[in-house]
Amino acid sequence: MTAAADHPFVAELIDRHQETLAGALAAAASRDYWSPYPEFPKAYGETGLDDGKAAFDALLGSPFAIDGQPSDGEHVGGETSPYGPVLGVTYPHAEPQQLITAMQAAQPAWAAAGPAARAAVSLEILARINARSHEFAHAVMHTTGQAYGMAFQAGGPHAQDRGLEAVAYAYAEQTRLPGKASWTKPQGKRDPLSMVKEFTAVPRGLALLIGCNTFPTWNGYPGLFASFATGNPVLVKPHPRATLPLALTVRIAREVLTEAGFDPNLVCLAAEHEGSTVAATLAVRPEIRIIDYTGSTSFGDWLETNARQAQVYTEKAGVNTVVIDSTDNYRGMLGNLAFSLSLYSGQMCTTPQNLLIPRTGVRTDEGSKTYDEVVADLAAAISGLLADDAKASAILGAVVNPGVLQRTVAAASGEYGDLALAPRVVTSTEYPAAVIRTPALVKADSDKPDDRAAFLEECFGPITFAVAVESPEAAVELLRRTVKEQGAMTAAAYTISEEVEAALVDACLDAGVSLSLNLTGGVFANQTAAFSDLHGTGANPAANSAYCDGAFVASRFRSVEVRRHN
Repeated sequence: MTAAADHPFVAELIDRHQETLAGALAAAASRDYWSPYPEFPKAYGETGLDDGKAAFDALLGSPFAIDGQPSDGEHVGGETSPYGPVLGVTYPHAEPQQLITAMQAAQPAWAAAGPAARAAVSLEILARINARSHEFAHAVMHTTGQAYGMAFQAGGPHAQDRGLEAVAYAYAEQTRLPGKASWTKPQGKRDPLSMVKEFTAVPRGLALLIGCNTFPTWNGYPGLFASFATGNPVLVKPHPRATLPLALTVRIAREVLTEAGFDPNLVCLAAEHEGSTVAATLAVRPEIRIIDYTGSTSFGDWLETNARQAQVYTEKAGVNTVVIDSTDNYRGMLGNLAFSLSLYSGQMCTTPQNLLIPRTGVRTDEGSKTYDEVVADLAAAISGLLADDAKASAILGAVVNPGVLQRTVAAASGEYGDLALAPRVVTSTEYPAAVIRTPALVKADSDKPDDRAAFLEECFGPITFAVAVESPEAAVELLRRTVKEQGAMTAAAYTISEEVEAALVDACLDAGVSLSLNLTGGVFANQTAAFSDLHGTGANPAANSAYCDGAFVASRFRSVEVRRHN
C-alpha cells in the first residue's frame, strides 16, 4: 500500500504550489506587498458573485454534511444573521472522545509526511477556499455582520493570506535544521570522530482552534494552518454564532486530505449549541497540546491558567489608543480617523478607542485647534462620512451581538460621559431587520476618576472616547500606561514633532505595541497586511503571540535528533 506522503497527488501538489510557497517565503523576508489571492471581487469571474450567493443559499435551512467525521447522530445549530434571516444550518455533533480517538488514529501518517508535503496540502486547501471566496463572503457576512465588501476581503483573500503566511513560517521553521548532517571532529593523530545526525520535526499533538464571532476566518486561519502545517491534527471549535465559515473550511480540508491519501479526520469540526461549554471541556483534555483562542479576556485568562498541558496562544481584549499632537494634514487626519472608527461599527480588535488630545491644543496646517474644535471637527467628519444610509451600511455593517448593542445604548444615554456625537440608527433598504448604529463620540477628561474608569476599559463596539490630557508628554505616558496595564493590539499617533515622535516610539517599544504614525490616506490603524505587518506583538496583555512570526509556529513542534557513527 502506498504511504500517503508518497501518494502521486501529493507529489503533484508539491509541484503545483512550489511557486506560491517560494513567493510567500520571499514576501515574509522582504516585508513588501505580495498576495497570490486577488482582493477584488471581479477577479473571480463575471458570475462569481452570483455563483457564490447561489452556493451559500443552497446551504441554508438544511443539515451540513461532513462525510466520515464521527458523530453521535445529533445535529446542532442556531445561527441567525445579524442582517435578520435565520440561517437554519445544522451541524453534526460528536462527543469529545469520538473526535479525539479518530484524530489520534490519523496523526501518525501526517506526522511522517514531512514539511514539504504538509505545506503543499495546506496550500491546496487554501487554493480551493480562495476559489470559493464569494461563497465564504456570504457566510462571513451573515454570521458576523460585516458588510459584503469587507466580508469578501477580510473573510476571504486577506484571511487566506494570513493562513498562507502561517504555512510559510511553519515550513521555514521546520526546515531550519537540515534533515541529515555529517559531523566530523579531528582527534589529532587518532582517527577522527565521525557521525551522521538526523533531525525530524515532531508535532506536539492535537490542536484546538476556538473560533471567534467577529472574524472566524481571519482570526482562525493563522492558528489552524500553523498547527496543521507543523503536523498536528486540528479540532475546529467555532463560535456558535459563526460556525458556517469554519465548517466550510473543515469540509474543504477534509476533501483535499482524502484526495491526497490522508485520513480526513486530521481536521474535524466540534460544533455546539449556544451556551455549551465544550471549549472548556476540550481545552483541559490531556490529548490537546495546542490551543488557539480569540475572544474575551476572562476566558483567555482561564485558558492560560488551566490548560497547562497545552501551548496556548491567545488574543484577548485591549484598549487601542491614538495620540493627537500635531499634523500637517488636518483634513486627511480627520478623514482617516472617521473611517477607522466607523469600519465594521468598531467591532475590530484593532479599532482605536481612546483619542488623547492635549488641552493646550493641536498644531495643524489650518492653524492651532483647541480640544473642543478637534472633537467637533471629528464628529462632523464621522457624520459626513455616514450621512447617506446606503453608504453607511456598507461601511458599518451590522451590530454583531446584543452586548455591543447594549453598550451603544448606554453611550447614547450618556452613561459613559458627555456626547460630542450621538449614535444614530441606520436603516438598510436591503436588510431592514439589520441593527446598524453609527459611532458614539464621548468627551472625557484624563483627570476625572469616573472618566478614567470608563475609558481605561475596553468598550468593544462603535464607541470612542476623546480624552483631554494635559500635554503631549502626558498623552505619551497615558498611552504607555494603558498598553502595559490593559493591553492593546494597535497604537497610532499624529505628530510633526521629532521629539514627540521619538517619545512615542520609545513608549511603544517599552510597552510592546506596534505604532502607526500620521496615517492620512488609504492605510488605517485597524488594518494590517499579511507578510508585512505583525498583528499584535505578544508583548502586552492583549495577546501572547503575533500573526505571524517564528515564535507563532516554532513551539507547535519539536526537533528530535537521531545520531549514529558513520
